[in-house]
Amino acid sequence: MWRRVRFPLLQGWDSAGVAQSHYNRSIVTLDFLGNLQRTQMCGELRATNDGDQVVLMGWVNRRRDHGNLIFLDLRDRSGITQIVLDKEHAPLAHGKAEAARSEFVVAVKGKVRRRGAGLENPNMATGAIEVVASELLLLNEAKTPPFSPAEDAIANEEVRLKYRYLDLRRTQMQHNFALRSKVAMAIRNYLVDEGFLEIETPFMTRSTPEGARDYLVPSRVHAGHFYALPQSPQIFKQILMISGFDKYFQVARCFRDEDLRADRQPEFTQIDLEMTFPKQETVFRVVEGFLKAAFAGVTLEAPFVQMTYDQAITRYGIDKPDMRLPAMVELTEVVSAELREQLKVEQELPVLGFVIPGVGALSGTQKRGLVDEIRTGFGDSGLDFLDVARLKTNAAFAPLAETIEAKLGTAADDLVIVITPKLGTPAKWNHDPQWIYKRVGALRLQLGQKFADKHGRFQQTGTAADFKFLWVTDFPMYEWDEEAKVWNAAHHPFTSPHEEDIKAGRLTSDKGAVRALAYDVVLNGTELGSGSIRIHRQDVQAEIFRSLGMTDEEAKERFGFFLEALEYGTPPHGGIALGLDRIVMILAGATSLREVIAFPKTAKAIDLMVDAPTPVSEQQMKELSLKTVVRS
Repeated sequence: MWRRVRFPLLQGWDSAGVAQSHYNRSIVTLDFLGNLQRTQMCGELRATNDGDQVVLMGWVNRRRDHGNLIFLDLRDRSGITQIVLDKEHAPLAHGKAEAARSEFVVAVKGKVRRRGAGLENPNMATGAIEVVASELLLLNEAKTPPFSPAEDAIANEEVRLKYRYLDLRRTQMQHNFALRSKVAMAIRNYLVDEGFLEIETPFMTRSTPEGARDYLVPSRVHAGHFYALPQSPQIFKQILMISGFDKYFQVARCFRDEDLRADRQPEFTQIDLEMTFPKQETVFRVVEGFLKAAFAGVTLEAPFVQMTYDQAITRYGIDKPDMRLPAMVELTEVVSAELREQLKVEQELPVLGFVIPGVGALSGTQKRGLVDEIRTGFGDSGLDFLDVARLKTNAAFAPLAETIEAKLGTAADDLVIVITPKLGTPAKWNHDPQWIYKRVGALRLQLGQKFADKHGRFQQTGTAADFKFLWVTDFPMYEWDEEAKVWNAAHHPFTSPHEEDIKAGRLTSDKGAVRALAYDVVLNGTELGSGSIRIHRQDVQAEIFRSLGMTDEEAKERFGFFLEALEYGTPPHGGIALGLDRIVMILAGATSLREVIAFPKTAKAIDLMVDAPTPVSEQQMKELSLKTVVRS
């Protein structure tokens, strides 16, 4: 029951004349842990522990051999402690340390001592002390890893994901998941204190399309029938409100079969909640409360800023504004009809400007390259770059340039961007009258990223200024599908429209003008969560389905159980779901959800560590009454 690794046991004696084994360079026998118990974690020891007898266990982070002295940096999730193995003091332990290599699992028994003057390591929390070992157990060996968990960064992400168990040992990853645990617990505790009940909803449910493709689970018992993994607990949490639970929450696992990117995974976790008899503001205060608890150590300003969807589009060109950069400014009234004619600018369409702060002077080559980049990005849309610096050199246009700079509040080092619609530019693009704002808003974000090192607005300082929260409200109820030539629900079809839009008949007469009682909470340009006040009346729900082109029979086939539930005294209710992964990603300063999900998928939805998905046996396929058909 032992393993030979390297180095033979030889018999020797210690200074007291007691027989003691030591190691030479041939074979090493791995040790059993026996009754030895850890007394502290590696990162917990401080100068106040000087003289304490301790037992530490963990992985060898690094090994340094100085002959009679060997130093091991011993690592566990709490941190690192330096271990000293002195050949004269503990020859057997020293001999074992000669065999130890990176990522060996070891146990150390020894005495804490302060490091000598000038030998402290200020970069380590335990840098004031070291442990002088009296005993070392080699609990397990390790192959030479494809990368060292001691490294701060590993460039090849595929290697990291294949050897995820090694990647997760890295200090940064350990920090990310300790943070994730604290955030989830803080949110849970807050919601429980607010009277919410944590209730689980099923993973295996009915396929009810909610915007993305479902992951389907074939039933062995009912051949040809399928369960679906939930894209969200939406219908179940509404049924819990019908069931009288008043306030529900869940740290819910969700599944969506959609194309992936840095902030999207096929399976993810959301903070899901629902309550009865709420106004939008009721939901807002609850969310602001648990986010303040989650962002412990940072004083968030609440209530958060609020703006409507239309305001977000006209100021930022996007429904998830990043307010760390200056907003766009409407310059439409500044450019008169006469000036528009002279500059060949379309008369009725908006002129927009913005600044990227702190960019500084650009050379002629850099300026020309930037203008070419902007114009190439706009393509044949009809939008063009207006050179304000060049306007200043022309007496006829210099007053306009000065007015524009004053309107934008331009400082000396700011990059000034003004976009105009050329003659013949369409007022709508794909039925969207706000398309110009969106295109210019996308340019604002593109340049904000391009010059991030210059303006420094995206750097974290550890203060509340790093986190720009806001609520976006009054989203459109419907969106136009150009291919199918139909109006679709912009959110799930259980979102309530504004009461006045229902009364005005806009559900049938003017779908593009109908506003939803829907809201998003946004942080630094990332949508953290979406929610809405729900439809609680069966007659309104049926009307919404009909407005989406769904017959009563189709609605009953897809949502019959839910429509029936609405007939049994459903209270007004609403809620929201926030992405836990996204919250932790931002708090950790990470650039991808893969940094805060323990076992994520690649952009091609592959788990490299377990090599999934994989084919299954013919027998399994037969049991499920399935066969594979290759697409032609």
